[in-house]
Amino acid sequence: MTEETPGFDEKPDVPSGATPEDAEPKAAPSAPEAGAAPAGDASQDAGLVAQLDQVRTALNERTADLQRLQAEYQNYRRRVERDRVAVKEIAVANLLSELLPVLDDIGRAREHGELVGGFKSVAESTEAVAAKLGLQQFGKEGEPFDPTIHEALMHSYAPDVTETTCVAILQPGYRIGERTIRPARVAVAEPQPGAQTVKPAEESDKAAGAESADDKESGGPDEG
Repeated sequence: MTEETPGFDEKPDVPSGATPEDAEPKAAPSAPEAGAAPAGDASQDAGLVAQLDQVRTALNERTADLQRLQAEYQNYRRRVERDRVAVKEIAVANLLSELLPVLDDIGRAREHGELVGGFKSVAESTEAVAAKLGLQQFGKEGEPFDPTIHEALMHSYAPDVTETTCVAILQPGYRIGERTIRPARVAVAEPQPGAQTVKPAEESDKAAGAESADDKESGGPDEG
C-alpha cells in the first residue's frame, strides 16, 4: 500500500461565491522595457534644454552689449584725439599769429641789408622755430590772383598780363597746413581794357596783308 502525499492534489481554498478565475494565481507585473526612460527623466531633460536656451539668449545679449560698448569707446577715443589735435592747431595758430609782426620786421630788415651780427642769428633762430611749428610763407610775384589766399591792396592795368596777376607782394601770407593764418597782401594788375578787342583786329589786318602779298607773288588771280 502506497502512502499519498498530502497537499498535491488539494486545491486551494476558494471563498464561497468566488469564480474559478479568482482561484488562479495572478501574474507578477512585467518589468519596464529596456531603454525606456522614465517620465521624470524626460521632464528633467526638457527643463535643462529650456535653461540652456535662456543662458544662450542672455549670453547673446551680453555679447551685443559688449560690442556696442566697444564701438562707443572707439568712437569716443577718435573724437577725443580729433579734438586734441584741433585744440593744438588752434593754440599754435594763435601763438604764431602774434609772432607775424616780428617775422615782418625780420623780412624788411633782410631786404634793407640790416640783418647782420647777433640780430641775424636771433632772426634766423626765430624763423626756424616758426617753421618747426608748421608755419609756411606763401605769395610770389607773377602768380595768378586768388581771392581765397590773396588780399589786393593796390590795383592797376598792364599790357603784358592776360589775367589778374600779383605784380608785387606787399606782405607775405602765412599758413599752417591747410589753415591760412594771414592772406598775402599784394598789388594786382589786370589786362588793359580793350586789349582783347584790338588784338583780333590787328591779327585780321596782318592776315589780309599776308593774303595780298601772296597774290602779288603768284601774279594775281587774273593772270594766266
